[in-house]
Amino acid sequence: MSAPTPLTVLVTGASSGFGALTVRALARAGHTVHAGIRDTAGRNAPAVAELARYAAEHGVDLRAVELDVTSQESADAAVARTVGERGRLDVVVHNAGHMASGPAEAFTPEQFAELYDVNVLGAQRVNRAALPHLRARGRGLLLWIGSSSTRGGCPPFLAPYFAAKAAMDALAVSYAAEVLRHGIDSAIVVPGAFTSGTNHFAHAGTPADTARAAAYQDRYGDLLAGLDGRLAALVPPDADAAQVADAVVRLVALPAGRRPLRTHVDPSRDGSEVVSAVADRVRAEFFRRVGLDDLLTQGSSL
Repeated sequence: MSAPTPLTVLVTGASSGFGALTVRALARAGHTVHAGIRDTAGRNAPAVAELARYAAEHGVDLRAVELDVTSQESADAAVARTVGERGRLDVVVHNAGHMASGPAEAFTPEQFAELYDVNVLGAQRVNRAALPHLRARGRGLLLWIGSSSTRGGCPPFLAPYFAAKAAMDALAVSYAAEVLRHGIDSAIVVPGAFTSGTNHFAHAGTPADTARAAAYQDRYGDLLAGLDGRLAALVPPDADAAQVADAVVRLVALPAGRRPLRTHVDPSRDGSEVVSAVADRVRAEFFRRVGLDDLLTQGSSL
């Protein structure tokens, strides 16, 4: 079997966690990878230096590019640089995201908006920068890093993050149909609650309204303090966050039209895969009923 054709890939949120694992896995697979990282000359300069060391040690084409998904100007510049250096862009991986933990009531509306800005509007900004290039070429892949929380047995006290991820999932599903006639594939990787191997839980945001947060301590204090442990107890000891990166590599390598809409990587088995299978089947059946069969690839109709 011949090796897959090297592609040019842009990954958002690549300084740590799933993003850092993904850019390295894609580079090892032979692709040219632009690792989108914000503040490359400032607080994330060590991550950029580590990326350069990794590329040199492994002889791979992996490079950092300044990308702050909360800025349209930054997204436009990152895509322009990627296309300018390689003359093409094949794959966009929407990975940038941030988590927040605490009572939903205690988060201000502005904090909810900040989570949406990163997890949802950030992907929209990058799409608006990248899609003109993908449409002009008549090919490409939008690959979204979702969350099993959108349909699985999600615990309480992670509402801002879960709400933003659910919005991103809805956006990804709509985009899948809207870009397909331009030759652009879509795929959603759905990780479960990996409590190690990423900084999601360690760097989670907290409510700004500390007085309201304190009002939940009497009845929910033990639950809040032990939430990480409850989730970790569901995860097998051999679970590895790198499995998410491996799933991305496999999807990128698949032929257009053969990629499944969703790929679940959920060692905790929270039920998301079961619910998603039903929801995606209903979507496919509805498309057929209204005569939109051409918007269902062989993979997306599974």
